[in-house]
Amino acid sequence: MQQSQLARKTGVATLSVVSNTALTIVKLLVGLQIGAVSIISEALHSGVDLLAAIIALLAVRASAQEPDEEHPYGHGKYENISGAVEALLIFAAAAWIIYEAVHKLLKPAPLETLGWGMLVMLSSSVANIIVSAQLFKVARDTDSIALEADAWHLRTDVYTSAGVLLGLAVIWIGRMTLPAVDLQWLDPVAAIAVALLILKAAWELTAKAVSGLLDTRLDPEELDWIRHHLESLQPRVCGVHHLRTRRSGATRFVDLHLVVQCDMPLVEAHDLNDAISAAIHEHFPDTRILIHTEPCEDKCDEVCLAGCFDPHRAGRPHQRPQPLQP
Repeated sequence: MQQSQLARKTGVATLSVVSNTALTIVKLLVGLQIGAVSIISEALHSGVDLLAAIIALLAVRASAQEPDEEHPYGHGKYENISGAVEALLIFAAAAWIIYEAVHKLLKPAPLETLGWGMLVMLSSSVANIIVSAQLFKVARDTDSIALEADAWHLRTDVYTSAGVLLGLAVIWIGRMTLPAVDLQWLDPVAAIAVALLILKAAWELTAKAVSGLLDTRLDPEELDWIRHHLESLQPRVCGVHHLRTRRSGATRFVDLHLVVQCDMPLVEAHDLNDAISAAIHEHFPDTRILIHTEPCEDKCDEVCLAGCFDPHRAGRPHQRPQPLQP
């Protein structure tokens, strides 16, 4: 990883840690002061975001280590592990929020100084919009799943803070206009809505992080780009098969069998492989590529025909390969 990319990733991850520390402290103090379970739940949410931001920062630093003897494919999956752990933390926080909200519904307590609660929720939303936007930008530029997970943590916090703000505002307006109507139940209901949104985000983060740990192939759009580029190299390239891809954090791995013209000199085939690798690297910078080159000898099995770029040859009936001559 380039030092400039690492500096950007660690810088924005550190910003997330600082922001979440401040928000957690402020929300907790205000929530305890006015007795609003929705704000206390948001403080817990920000606390989980803080822990997730710390994990993301550590994962970014760990994944940047160069491959070594015990980890020849690098350390990119630290980011996938980070995303999975962050998602599990969200599940735990959501369960606690629901428990506390139900308790508050069964045993309601009066809310005081709602103005402070609304102010801290508004400030939280604005701060998280700014920080999450920076996280998303750097995550896209560097293909960092750890930073993307952290960004989704904060973006979810934006929505949930807005929901709590709306609930407190309705209670405040109700006190001003309909003092005889008790609307305090809106506070724990807003907290439950917060928890449901958190659970949805946790499920999506879990699926994305775990898919990298299971060596799931690249996205269809990325695979299509690779296939279309190889097909554009006709007639020198006759086809491709055994195309396999996976991700490890921000690093992509691509290996394939490249079928070329049978009379292509070895030096030209080598240069062609270099050109293909360079093109893929230009489009997907952090990619490790392995190409096995083989000649097209018109002795095609089903696998070869399926990846053949010649529609006439690919449409032929299966031809059993001839045995090798001694």
